[in-house]
Amino acid sequence: MEQQHQTLRGLYIVTPDWDDTARLLTVTEQALQGGAALVQYRHKTAQPLQRMEQAAALLSLCRQYQKPLIINDHLDLCQALDADGLHVGGTDIDVAAARAALGGHKIVGASCYGDLQRAKDAAAAGASYIAFGGFYPSRIKKYDFRTGYDIVSDAAGIGLPRVVIGGMTLENCQPLVQRGSEMVAAISSVYFEEDPQAAARAFAALF
Repeated sequence: MEQQHQTLRGLYIVTPDWDDTARLLTVTEQALQGGAALVQYRHKTAQPLQRMEQAAALLSLCRQYQKPLIINDHLDLCQALDADGLHVGGTDIDVAAARAALGGHKIVGASCYGDLQRAKDAAAAGASYIAFGGFYPSRIKKYDFRTGYDIVSDAAGIGLPRVVIGGMTLENCQPLVQRGSEMVAAISSVYFEEDPQAAARAFAALF
């Protein structure tokens, strides 16, 4: 398990709900060229066939750059593609079930929102990283709460990489990186930028 943790540092890009697969791949590749450390495939409105096609294409791309591809929510898709891991949110399969299904060598990430106990429970259940947020209003996801900065430093003792998410920009993520966050998750701050490669490079430079 230790080996996978070494890759869990830097910019964590999460895909937007784009149906245009060519565009999705082009911008993801630009972000990887800029130094993105990890890609999460998340498309909340895709049909199963489209989801399979997009995830397979992204996995092939990530393999080229030797970066992990994480699937959001869909354990069956993760297993079918032999992707590098799964991210589970609050309403999905739980961490223990995901870990049991995927085995010890895959990455399992857990959304912990603003809940330190949830992070501790996720760690005990076999999570590879813990994700906190949203910290800021997001252009993409709707959060009905705001997470305080201190949870990042409070979670240091858990011993897992900490991901911060929710409205992240190059400027506003810096207090969280200073508190020890190992990864910053971004959607719009990379995918919707005019130069995604430069955006990714700037985030990667923080680490």
